Amino acid sequence: MIVTETNIPEVKLIAAKKFGDERGFFSETFNLERYRDAGISMDCVQDNHSMSGPVGTVRGLHFQIPPKAQAKLVRVVRGSVLDVAVDIRKGSPTYGQHVAAVISAKDWNQLYIPKGFAHGFCTLEPDTEFLYKVDDYYSPEHEKGIQWDDPDLGIAWPVEGDKALLSAKDTGNPGFADLPDYFIYGKEG
Repeated sequence: MIVTETNIPEVKLIAAKKFGDERGFFSETFNLERYRDAGISMDCVQDNHSMSGPVGTVRGLHFQIPPKAQAKLVRVVRGSVLDVAVDIRKGSPTYGQHVAAVISAKDWNQLYIPKGFAHGFCTLEPDTEFLYKVDDYYSPEHEKGIQWDDPDLGIAWPVEGDKALLSAKDTGNPGFADLPDYFIYGKEG
């Protein structure tokens, strides 16, 4: 695997090796020891799998607050997404900045998103399947969100606001400026 730092060093882009022949392929997509050696420390407790039919489906920007904050390791097994992680750690040198990367089945890449980041994605192809590992269990009472297209964040989404397909819950998320200090830099989890 090849691990690349992004413009926010804690968020990592990962390229897993894929070995193929006439039968198909094999890939090791997660190995706790190798990830720890690469500076990614997470003990996964839950795997999630979503499928989004239409292009322009937006999920996010989501996060869970302490004590149920989650780090995520995300990948796509069919289709592609523009994946976004926003630093919401008050006091961080990259507070309010984001990483945006295309994650696709074709590129067989992954993105590691630590605690203290809001996460979301927009589908670029129909019937996109998105998988992610998390290091804490889903907790509805700790789930929060930020307005996906908040102009303060400056995210160049690949879909116009009125054409994005969102859940009812995601249409009501507050703006970034209204976000309480859920995470303090250096005390993310």
